[in-house]
Amino acid sequence: MVAIRHETPSDVAPREALLDAAFGESRFTKTAQRLREGYLPAEGLSFVARTGRRLVGTLRLWDIAAGPGRPALLLGPLAIARDFRSRGIGGNLIGRALANARRRGAAAVLLVGDAPYYGRFGFSAEKTAALWLPGPYLRERLLAHEIVPGALDGARGLISATGERAAKPDLAELVAGLSRGDRPLASHAA
Repeated sequence: MVAIRHETPSDVAPREALLDAAFGESRFTKTAQRLREGYLPAEGLSFVARTGRRLVGTLRLWDIAAGPGRPALLLGPLAIARDFRSRGIGGNLIGRALANARRRGAAAVLLVGDAPYYGRFGFSAEKTAALWLPGPYLRERLLAHEIVPGALDGARGLISATGERAAKPDLAELVAGLSRGDRPLASHAA
């Protein structure tokens, strides 16, 4: 049985391994990654799918602005272990994420992805024509789901990150640890 729950610190390493397996190193070059880099996911909006002790799915939401003064969330990346695909896990993760975003009071969720897949969950390019991302992307893949009808009416401009910044490791602490022979990065891996 697959259980969907909020991500915990113990999920970080298996989540990263799953994302590496699903997307490879190219995941760090994607334009949507520019909106996640250096930021924490939106509080309470990171989810994993587990079967027993194995992490088989991940999905996170990030605070963004869909143009000036228009708060929204960015969905992604969504990844499912290859041997667990086509079992509805991705849909369940999306459903959980959208329900939690609604409870949090979010007005809209954006993503970069395949319209035929995400269209089943109410995502379309209908309201994204006047929005743009900070890098190359295919316009037809910039999709949005309005949680509050009309939330993206007239939305235009650059989509930008607005979330909480991730803490950076203290360089002096890292250098001191190296000189003592410690494994300083282990304490900062999460």
